[in-house]
Amino acid sequence: MNFFTFRLHKEGKRTLILAGVVSIVILAFSHFFLPDVLFYLILGLAIFILLFFTQFFRNPKRPLPSPEDNMVYCPADGKVVVIEEMYEKEYFNEKKIQISIFMSPVNVHVNRNPVSGQITYFKYHPGKFLVAWAPKSSEENERTSMVYSNDKGEIMMKQIAGAVARRIIYYIKKGDMVKAGEDMGFIKLGSRVDIILPLDAKILVSVNQMVKGNVDILAELSLQ
Repeated sequence: MNFFTFRLHKEGKRTLILAGVVSIVILAFSHFFLPDVLFYLILGLAIFILLFFTQFFRNPKRPLPSPEDNMVYCPADGKVVVIEEMYEKEYFNEKKIQISIFMSPVNVHVNRNPVSGQITYFKYHPGKFLVAWAPKSSEENERTSMVYSNDKGEIMMKQIAGAVARRIIYYIKKGDMVKAGEDMGFIKLGSRVDIILPLDAKILVSVNQMVKGNVDILAELSLQ
């Protein structure tokens, strides 16, 4: 089975159509009014921009994880930049383990549910646009916070906007029942996702590791 079959995410269709129309207009003007050398330069630039947006909005088709297990699956493609103990004060008000994944502009930017369960808490936070890998971005940037609850316990996930990404998209709300691996949102351009886990969770990734959504397992939750 091919884990990485190419698909275009629905969030990219309007952007690609707009980029294509603008490119055609500019190319038509360039063809009639500019020297050939400038026309071909603009043509090359237009092709590059269209290819960039196409790869940015790709949505690889990947098998859904098993909803019955106690694994926390990676919710996004990118690089693990933080694994640390922290005090979570928005919902849990206790010490937790935070795993942060940074998504660069070349990564897949689809966000997926890390576990199956019910969304028992959801909040959108307007905020700043610090670089996504900055420690303060988890608390000061525009972001969403959501808690997944099931018979294994509760975990929190945050979508965090970066210095360039200024539009967080989400498809879930409080009370929804969701399945692990299904699309739950999208963040445009560079961004970050945080996963907040219990202290007794067994961490299965390391800092600087490149991970893929629905493929890599971040942690194993205790069954006790």
